[in-house]
Amino acid sequence: MVVNEFDKMYLERALELAEQGRGLTVPNPVVGAVIVVDGQVVGEGFHTAAGQDHAEIVAMKDAARRGVAGLAGATMYVTLEPCCVFGRTPPCVPALLSRGLARVVVGAIDPSPQVNGRGLQQLQTGGVSVDLVDGDLALRAKRQNNGFRKSMVTRLPFVTYKYAMTLDGRVATDNGESKWISSAESRLAVHRMRSWADAVMVGRGTLEADDPLLTARGVECRRQPLRVVLDPGLHIRRDAALVQSAGEGPVLVICGDGVPVERRTETSSWGVEVTTVPESRGEALSARPSDVTAAPGGAVHDSCLAPLAVARILAERGVQNLLLEGGPTLAGAWWAEGLIDKVVAYVSPRIVSGHGSRSPLRGIGAKTVADGVYLREIDVQTSGNDVCVSGYTGEAY
Repeated sequence: MVVNEFDKMYLERALELAEQGRGLTVPNPVVGAVIVVDGQVVGEGFHTAAGQDHAEIVAMKDAARRGVAGLAGATMYVTLEPCCVFGRTPPCVPALLSRGLARVVVGAIDPSPQVNGRGLQQLQTGGVSVDLVDGDLALRAKRQNNGFRKSMVTRLPFVTYKYAMTLDGRVATDNGESKWISSAESRLAVHRMRSWADAVMVGRGTLEADDPLLTARGVECRRQPLRVVLDPGLHIRRDAALVQSAGEGPVLVICGDGVPVERRTETSSWGVEVTTVPESRGEALSARPSDVTAAPGGAVHDSCLAPLAVARILAERGVQNLLLEGGPTLAGAWWAEGLIDKVVAYVSPRIVSGHGSRSPLRGIGAKTVADGVYLREIDVQTSGNDVCVSGYTGEAY
């Protein structure tokens, strides 16, 4: 059956429902589901947390609460392929088959190795008509779970680099001042991004210059992100805001493997977690799609913790969505390694001028403009008096 405008409308609704689980479902994806009988919505639902009912089950229970006795002949619209394996909860496919659904319209395949199309095959074998959407809706369904999808495919987190800069391209004045380049509205938007992220990360430079908290404030936040500091020499002070606020949310300090055990033990006693990775000038990465491997860069700065090693440590801890708020040196190192998946730039209509070169990315740049990475799926919005420009460095996973 061809997906029609009504199908798209109901799947749009399922995408909206899925967003209500944003930031709460890791390691699971966000998923929404809508059940329709004879052109009427009889059930809706979204996944609220790992270990809780999946969206499909929530929608069927909602239909039962509405007094719908059976779902024979019904169509379910679900943003992600129904699962077919046991996890924290039973698989959804048998439940859908048992209720007699006639058709399932799906936004995107689940890239998990144990699913990856098998759920749709089992539905079809059970007599259910299955339609997988394409085009813009399919892309939106994939992008809705960027972190989940990348972690399933590459075992690495999806990294968003956020920064604010002036109209003349500077992230700080010559003396290092950067508060506040962006508007109050932009800063609130960043707090919302933090509330959705699994982890927020900065480097030693940002730690010393700004003494940030990195918590999500002023927005609804039911789970503070893991706050990560890359501090090669473990110079963090006990009176740092991150240390003093350790009770408000977890803090992970990653240092070089040459830091003495005594120093690491002392820092851990302050209520933060300390772990080590090798210090490196970079390492090869093959996880990024080949069409964007020519990112400007190529040299990781001295005393930089190996980006790929850090990314793997965070992935092992369940971090799927990483918000990178570090300065140009840290961002430049991760950019050179091909680890940045999305860029979100808040551009202020302010000019500060000066002699320093304080651009958002520090490293060996592209030799020509044509060699630069042209972002895809560009989105441009106003944010207070700022302009927010965002885009992706590669295709959706």
